Amino acid sequence: MSLKTAKPVMHSAAWRISLWGTLAYAVGTMLVFVFLHQFVAADIQRRSDAWLSGEVEVLGDVAEHTPKDALYGRVMGEVAELASKEVPNRVRGESAANDSVFFLQMGTNGDTQLWAGPGSSDAFVAAIRKATIQPEVPTDVNVAGTAIPFRVATLSIDSGNRVYLGLSERDELRVLRKLRVRFISWWLLLVALGFAIVFYTTRRMLSHVRQITEAASGIGHSELNARVPTSARNDEVGQLGRTLNRMLDRIENSMHQLHTITDSLAHDLRSPLTAIRGKLEMSLSAATDAEQAEPIVSAIDELDRLTEFLNASLDVAEARADALRLSRSEINMDELLRIMIDLYEPSMAEKGLHVRLRSAGPVTIDADAALVHRMIANLFDNELKHLPASCTVTVRLESGDGVALLSLEDDGPGFSNDVSEHLFERRVKGRESNGHGLGLAFVDAVVRAHGGAVTATNREGGGARISLTLPLVAVHAV
Repeated sequence: MSLKTAKPVMHSAAWRISLWGTLAYAVGTMLVFVFLHQFVAADIQRRSDAWLSGEVEVLGDVAEHTPKDALYGRVMGEVAELASKEVPNRVRGESAANDSVFFLQMGTNGDTQLWAGPGSSDAFVAAIRKATIQPEVPTDVNVAGTAIPFRVATLSIDSGNRVYLGLSERDELRVLRKLRVRFISWWLLLVALGFAIVFYTTRRMLSHVRQITEAASGIGHSELNARVPTSARNDEVGQLGRTLNRMLDRIENSMHQLHTITDSLAHDLRSPLTAIRGKLEMSLSAATDAEQAEPIVSAIDELDRLTEFLNASLDVAEARADALRLSRSEINMDELLRIMIDLYEPSMAEKGLHVRLRSAGPVTIDADAALVHRMIANLFDNELKHLPASCTVTVRLESGDGVALLSLEDDGPGFSNDVSEHLFERRVKGRESNGHGLGLAFVDAVVRAHGGAVTATNREGGGARISLTLPLVAVHAV
């Protein structure tokens, strides 16, 4: 019996493993990029602060040494204009319009003495008055009417006045925004690449496991000499293959020992039984009257029952050990059932039983013909032994979902409650039964050996129902 285990790519466990691995990789790389972003942002801030500190010292020095005449304001404005052209982080080729730098000189009483910057100085002066700016420590100042804060540095000059130099953080934020876009693009690319690598590697590793699984599932009861593929590598997959092969070695040896024991036991018991039966048949042929023949016929019947019991016991024992030897061939169940019904119909009619066949047509299975024949005979024997007269046995045969569905229903008394839960166990039989309790156990053994399933229940309207499934013959595409 082989089991198809090949799965589509979408059902592979490689997806689940790759997703978890990629998730861990994505979180790790995201943390690295966040750290790099913070590091770069701090470095840009440090460079901006250094520029502000240096320029405000220059402006303060110029303010101290420039005569406070009519040209003072013009000189300071030109110096501030020159400083605005050297701001850090400005994109090359961008307009040099002074809209990102301002210079402010305030008197000791807080009045504005000089202003050089974008627009009116009112909003900037008001924002500086509210902020707490320490000398040589650039500070963020939010100016009303501007969405982006200014970085402001201040310095006291000899006259007691204070000069302020402010730099918009617009260019700094733009650089960081471009950096984040690039980081996210690189992160997505790395995550996709990482997922592809993990999926390919996992899929490749699982393909070895799948090959072992497919090979193991193809090892049936009659193919115990087959082995799963192994590799020379001493990794987990290689160890798995070698371990399975060692286990198959032990199973094959155990099966051979079991077969040897059962064959020897069957030979040792059947030989004397056959010899005794031959002598009884010779005695029966020599009997001159019915009084002498009757006990001989009874003895022959008992020997036949004993032989049948012996065969069924050995088969059930092998089946429960998954060691039943199968000689598979294609069987037309519809044809077989008609033959069996023709065979049993006279006996059933003699007992007052009726049998009907409800078949959907030819249904072909791949099974051991001898075992299936004996299984159906057991089912009919059960009906023949346990049903009272005037009962009807309905045999149904159909196919669906890759299996043949066979059921036997009768309108008799059904299964008694004391055995209904253990019908397929050995030596379980009704109180009034004179059998050995192996009939349904043998049916279960044969069905299980062929990969099917069997159930036995009482019908709601009275009577018993035994249903079983057997795999249909595989249809191979040309």
